[in-house]
Amino acid sequence: MHDILGDLGLLRDRRFALLLTARTISVLGSAFAPVALAFGILDLPGATASTLSVVLTAEAVPMIVFILVGGVIADRLPRQRVMTAGEILMAAAFFALAVMLLTGWTPLPALATAAAVAGVATAVTFPALTGIIPEVVPRDRLQSGNALLGLGANASRVAGAVLGGATVVLFGGGWALMISSALFAVAGALIASLRLKPGERPRAESHSVLADLRDGWREFSSRQWIWVVVAQFSLMVMAIQAGHGVLGPLMAKETLGGPAAWSAFLTGEAVGTIVGVLVSLRVRPRRPILVAVLLCLPTALPYVLLGVDAPLWAIVGGAFVLGVCFDVFGVLWQTTMQREIPAEALSRVSSYDVLGSLMFGPIGLLLAGPAAALFGTEESLLGCAVIVVVSTLAALLSPGVRNLRAPVAPAQADLK
Repeated sequence: MHDILGDLGLLRDRRFALLLTARTISVLGSAFAPVALAFGILDLPGATASTLSVVLTAEAVPMIVFILVGGVIADRLPRQRVMTAGEILMAAAFFALAVMLLTGWTPLPALATAAAVAGVATAVTFPALTGIIPEVVPRDRLQSGNALLGLGANASRVAGAVLGGATVVLFGGGWALMISSALFAVAGALIASLRLKPGERPRAESHSVLADLRDGWREFSSRQWIWVVVAQFSLMVMAIQAGHGVLGPLMAKETLGGPAAWSAFLTGEAVGTIVGVLVSLRVRPRRPILVAVLLCLPTALPYVLLGVDAPLWAIVGGAFVLGVCFDVFGVLWQTTMQREIPAEALSRVSSYDVLGSLMFGPIGLLLAGPAAALFGTEESLLGCAVIVVVSTLAALLSPGVRNLRAPVAPAQADLK
């Protein structure tokens, strides 16, 4: 176990406090965006679900396409500047969307272009974020730093979902997107003020983009624990996208009472993510990847409960467990990557991680509807649970997953 008061001492570090504040504000902007964008687009004259689908796809595809390039950029250039540029680019994209909705000039190509810029900004920012944390947080405090950043992000997601919805109802999607743009701009300004020293990480030699990608792939593929867990998550994310995106809401509509029931599910999950951060502040497993992968097994619970028509209170409890487990997994995973991957390649490895983990997600969304029609909603949800469990058990067969050990803290080493 670990001393939480000692972890909170990180908050007295100016640079970490700035990074935490910037990340929290940026996630708040991101949490405003989905509700504002969805209802802002759907409220346009003549808009349909297909209109919204085009805009959301225009944002998602560039994010996936450019995530590897984002990793190369973040390993080549100062990550502080890369993150600042990403946040400002995000602010510009959402400002453009807000202006279009507020003025009523909303040609679909223009909406899609602005959304695509937001996707590119995400692809640039995320790998840089993973890499900048070890530049700000001492090596022996990485897990604490990741946990505190997660706590701020999760609180913002909960607050943003509520405040974003209220802003859309009271003022409309355009003004909600304008607030989102302002939040991204503030986050960019805070990151710009971090004042990282140029020599705080080794600089990679400058090669072509393809050579940098090959080097990043070697770092990624040479570590069994990374590629095995990423392969596991490619299947898990497919199942979770199907369960969360289509099958769960469909089940809520069919048997649980509609949107209020699904809102309760998501609230239970959100509360679980906050509790998960507090757990991750305390736990320091000697085999972090083994523990992280084992924690994936209980994430099948809400799909099992939905599939067997359990009462709503039990399903919400299952969602809470999922939130706790995923958040502890995330902190252990990020911390282990930051400890084990050379600093000059960390952003590229992170980009391969994101790409591999998310690549089958759209397939889950596409197959969920036909699966529900062919096999039934309950049976399809149980199928999601099976995919989660089987992929996790397969990952546990890997010696790299089971045997990777965390470094021994100096105090522990003295006791040996």
